[in-house]
Amino acid sequence: MKNQMELTFLSQPENEAFARMVISAFLVRVNPTLSVVSEVRTAVSEAVTNAVVHAYDTRDGRILLRAGIEGDVLTVEVEDFGRGIANVEEAMQPFFTTQPDQERTGMGFALMQSFMDVLRVQSAPDCGTVVHMEKSLVEA
Repeated sequence: MKNQMELTFLSQPENEAFARMVISAFLVRVNPTLSVVSEVRTAVSEAVTNAVVHAYDTRDGRILLRAGIEGDVLTVEVEDFGRGIANVEEAMQPFFTTQPDQERTGMGFALMQSFMDVLRVQSAPDCGTVVHMEKSLVEA
């Protein structure tokens, strides 16, 4: 049986914490370990933060959080409809940032990749970005 959810919210910084709480609540029914919850929360937070900081410049836009659980696998997507990423491969490199003057570390994608089993990013200029992540809910 597959359980799924979808939530749309504005790209405001306070919604980063909201997204963390929502994904945690979604996971509760499968009784995950605290480390799995922590890793998923961190990955979702990084994806939402990227959308808040980079997708819409100074205007508010929409962020879509989708999640599904099928068997022992959690799938999460964070999608924005903003300016997109010109070079996804470059953006995914550790320490790459387009905003060094704002003390951005450029570690968002690296953190997502370290905490999730699968990370794929689809994006194009002026077409938005979809961050697709998967995580086994059974620890090895």
